[in-house]
Amino acid sequence: MSVKEGGAPVARTVLQQCVQARLQVSPAEQDTEAQFVQIDRGVVIYLCFFKGANEELLPRMVSSLLNLRLCESASGKMVSVLELPGSLLIVPQATLGGKSKGRAVQYHSNISKEDGRRLYAAFVSLCEQEVTAAAASSAGTGPGVTVQHGTYGNRQVLKLDTNGPYTHLMEF
Repeated sequence: MSVKEGGAPVARTVLQQCVQARLQVSPAEQDTEAQFVQIDRGVVIYLCFFKGANEELLPRMVSSLLNLRLCESASGKMVSVLELPGSLLIVPQATLGGKSKGRAVQYHSNISKEDGRRLYAAFVSLCEQEVTAAAASSAGTGPGVTVQHGTYGNRQVLKLDTNGPYTHLMEF
């Protein structure tokens, strides 16, 4: 099932192609430095789940997002991140579920934190499997292609270098 009854989405994603992205996944503490993950050329996927989302949705989401032709190859042809080859940075982004009410933003449509964490982990795992499968096939991704991800439920700092404002919103 991809949408709730009434046609409302159960997940929202924003895709941004990038030249490089760096995400802080753990803040500096008294005895430790901040920890980061980084990708070079590829796609950043911001992800938010709404009430009604479940695991049945994930394979279709992953397939749609990773096979969407939104990256420009050296020849100028539009290709998927798997064909590029490119890396993925997956960022949990609960704020994508916000709706304004007066001067405030409310997040009543968002999935519970526990269910969101579980779906997020499963989504990341499916993306890793898809990238690994593409690397093993003739479509093949190249060396250095990675799947990195943020930490669900934590505030994170993102630095993004892009070769143009090429951002896409997709709902499922």
